[in-house]
Amino acid sequence: MLHAASRRVLSERHAALFLSVFGALVCGTPSTPATQAAEPPPVQEVIPGIEVLLSDSLHLVRGQRVGIVTNHTGRDRRGTSSIDLLHRAPGVRLTAIFGPEHGVRGTERDGVRIASSFDSATGVPIHSLYGATRTPTPRMLANVDVLLYDIQDVGARVYTYVWTMALAAEAAKKSGKRFIVLDRPNPIRADRIEGGVLEARYKSFTGLHPVALRYGLTPGEMARYLIGAKLIDAEVTVVPLKNYRLSMWWDETRLDWRNPSPNIRDLDAALLYPGTVFFEATNINEGRGTEAPFKLIGAPWLTDAGAIALELNAKRIPGVRFDSTSRRIGPNAKFNGRTIPMIRITVTDRDAMRPVELGAHMLRAIYARHPREFKWESNGIERLSGSRALRQAVQSGEIEELIERWGRESISFRKEVAGFRLYR
Repeated sequence: MLHAASRRVLSERHAALFLSVFGALVCGTPSTPATQAAEPPPVQEVIPGIEVLLSDSLHLVRGQRVGIVTNHTGRDRRGTSSIDLLHRAPGVRLTAIFGPEHGVRGTERDGVRIASSFDSATGVPIHSLYGATRTPTPRMLANVDVLLYDIQDVGARVYTYVWTMALAAEAAKKSGKRFIVLDRPNPIRADRIEGGVLEARYKSFTGLHPVALRYGLTPGEMARYLIGAKLIDAEVTVVPLKNYRLSMWWDETRLDWRNPSPNIRDLDAALLYPGTVFFEATNINEGRGTEAPFKLIGAPWLTDAGAIALELNAKRIPGVRFDSTSRRIGPNAKFNGRTIPMIRITVTDRDAMRPVELGAHMLRAIYARHPREFKWESNGIERLSGSRALRQAVQSGEIEELIERWGRESISFRKEVAGFRLYR
């Protein structure tokens, strides 16, 4: 359920908007001449949930023992970490920090188990949620009254942060603790939904519940949906963003970019990720070990990368261009130490681009030319894509039929989440 505090914060914003519009009508704002184009309203800097909490809603945590699930992306506009902000906030006792995959500092590789420790600046214990447990235990929460969540996500189901949020929300309710999401933007637009919905039999920590691959929600909206759809047993208060619109790209928020994980290094990588992540489930390198993860795709046997790039360009896939190159692969990646041919993806029109469809087209183009060399890694593609449909379409060539199916699932999911929106 959405608590009264969230409704109060939101209602104040709506009231201010109404008064500004009503005042303009009463005062008779001069109309713009028909021959003169109206100037667009100035873009305001988006204010993240942590700042809204400390400036407008401190009553939610004042006098409380506070725990926070966060990492290096939990910061205010000046770059100060949410940990430090809460540690020095008047009347707030920061008693526990919980770190997700990649750790509190965001430096660990994907899939690496992380040990618990202490924060060097504050002395507060850090409990790892990507080690012995992925759920806060009653013992971890014993010294906590309110559990906050403040992590920047990338808007893809297979990115694990939202599932850490879901598990933390359930654990908080079981232990009788309040749970608050400090909202952050969806960097690849919160009005775009794409890809298939996860089938229950393929659930894993890269997808615990049936949501679309590119799900088009902020963390706060996702929490509201998971609870409202009864997918998790939890309660949440969302401290919303200020000045945020669903159609915003990250660079339109005026917030500084910080890599949400080591291999998502810019907005284009975040946008491509929901599609090129499919290559993690194959024997093809997805750009890890290069300067451009998720923007370079290659394998030692992909000697016809140039021809495949031309073939993909001929398909006129919206918003992208392909060309061939080669890279020496660094450590901790497929084919490390080898120089391999690769296909480079360049985003040319981010508004037109549909990354999940792009990933399907690339898989098919490579498989069609290399059916013997191409290998799937166990059932990883089912976990990433959400069903067996992608594997079957790549092998049969029925990509357009798959895209039509995904379109139907995306439309259905859009309708399901509509009632849990916080922004326009």
